[in-house]
Amino acid sequence: MAKIVDIINKAETTHSLTKEEIVDLLRCDEYDQQLFLAADRVRSQYVGDQVHLRGLIEFSNICQQNCFYCGLRKENTKVKRYKLTPDTIIDLADKAKSYNYKTVVLQSGESQSYTVADMQYIIRSIKALGLAITLSLGEKSRDEYQFYKEAGADRYLLRIETTNSRIYKELHPGMSFENRLRCLQDLKDLGYELGTGCLVGLPNQTMECLADDILFFKSLDADMIGLGPFIPNADTPLAQERGGTFNTSIKVMAITRLLLPDANIPATTAMETLDKNGRIIALQSGANVVMPNVTEGEYRKMYMLYPGKICVNDTPKHCVSCITGKIQGIGRHISTEFGFRQSKKLTNNLQEYAEKERNM
Repeated sequence: MAKIVDIINKAETTHSLTKEEIVDLLRCDEYDQQLFLAADRVRSQYVGDQVHLRGLIEFSNICQQNCFYCGLRKENTKVKRYKLTPDTIIDLADKAKSYNYKTVVLQSGESQSYTVADMQYIIRSIKALGLAITLSLGEKSRDEYQFYKEAGADRYLLRIETTNSRIYKELHPGMSFENRLRCLQDLKDLGYELGTGCLVGLPNQTMECLADDILFFKSLDADMIGLGPFIPNADTPLAQERGGTFNTSIKVMAITRLLLPDANIPATTAMETLDKNGRIIALQSGANVVMPNVTEGEYRKMYMLYPGKICVNDTPKHCVSCITGKIQGIGRHISTEFGFRQSKKLTNNLQEYAEKERNM
């Protein structure tokens, strides 16, 4: 199918595709290697051969939401809940700095377990260490986002999970797709480096849905895009679903790289749960970021979003050594920079997208 090769060439040279062209790429597996090589070339051209390491601190698994796919959902009574103290979180960030991380990612379930004052203290203290800070705390008010930005937060990761509003509502009881879009708009307006992303392989998700997701990332001009396969958790309502595949997840990631050439795209741990070389394959197919876990002890096992999560028995020191060796083994090198997005465009079509959704 010469047509598929032409679509790949178009994506590599123009960084633009129609929805129909993206669907054609996703449905055809014959030219996957050409797709992955094109994404790797674009990655090398726009963001270079360095890999940014972000130290992930999973500081609480308490969550007030009931997302059907997530092991941390409020109604999962099998989870042993925990909440690290502010000073423990700051100490973990200090240790991350000692491993030469330039960024820490503060991630938790969505809850009110920490006050705004708590988070401001944590953010200011970590910022004083000379680290960049990414937050992943879920949906908050615009005021909270602003307080965290003023305290020193640099980035915020809020995955849309799916841009199909019907599927979103089915999987997120008590939540609002419109509010999710509002949060993303607020974060963008406030000047955060904005991260979003999706789950690949959700129930009732089609290739057309995934194409819409990719085009949403493009319309949002997201600075970071986190993609990974949906992995069914036995303690959730989606326990018996099939889940996503590694190959489709990598294809979505590669197409995303072609359309957003200068964005930061992580090789996610969920990919390595499905393939033992998942993160390296991702790095060779468009990714340029890895987020090793710097949480210590039993908490690694207690932050169980999905089954089979890798590295839960490892120490943070072992993790950085392991991933560094793998990265160097494919001819890449660890970045010594903070890893902010370069050549950032100033488009913002999110309001237009939200209006389109309301009128559908």
